[in-house]
Parts: sequence; C-alpha cells; structure tokens
Amino acid sequence: MKEALKKRTKLFAYNCVKLTELLPNTYLANHIKGQLIRCSTSVAANYRATCLAQSKPSFVAKISIVIEEVDESNFWLEFALDENLIEKVKIESLLRESSELTAIFVASRKTANKK
Repeated sequence: MKEALKKRTKLFAYNCVKLTELLPNTYLANHIKGQLIRCSTSVAANYRATCLAQSKPSFVAKISIVIEEVDESNFWLEFALDENLIEKVKIESLLRESSELTAIFVASRKTANKK
C-alpha cells in the first residue's frame, strides 16, 4: 500500500504539472500554475517523508501536511475551473484523484490517532 501510494502521489504531482501547461499565459493563470505545482509536488514529497516517520506523532504531523497540500491542490484545480481557464473534461480526473487522496490520508490519520 505504501509503495502504491508513493507512485500514486507522484503521478498526481506529475499530472498536475502537465495540466499547468494547458493553462493560458495570463496573470491569474500563471499564479495558479505556480501554486498548483508547489502544492501538488509537496503532496508527493511529504508523503515520502511520512513513510519514513520514526514515531506516531511524527507520522500524524507529516500526514497532516500531506492532507493540507492535497486539499490545497484541489482548491487550485477548482479555482482554475471556476475561472474558465480550462475545460472540465481536462481536469475532472485530477479533481477526483485529489478527493480520493484526501479521503485516504484523512482515514490514515484517524487510524493512527486511534492506535
């Protein structure tokens, strides 16, 4: 599961970066590009750090960062869509993936907090 999520978060970051190449060259779109690249790649990088956590509190802290970053990625994806900067069909799968990843990581944090 851990390796599968490493691959999945890396692919999510990659697909978000590729999506930014489809956005127009406007001030707003360029801002969204930078934000989306930053937070989506942070999801993958911080999930890797979570896998190396040496204690439960460290795991919970790191997974909380992952949750924040994937939720922020979702925000920027929605914002790009709301501003009509990209067609819905080109962004739907990333919106779905960000929601699924958020649910997975929230459940993981809940499980860790119960133990």
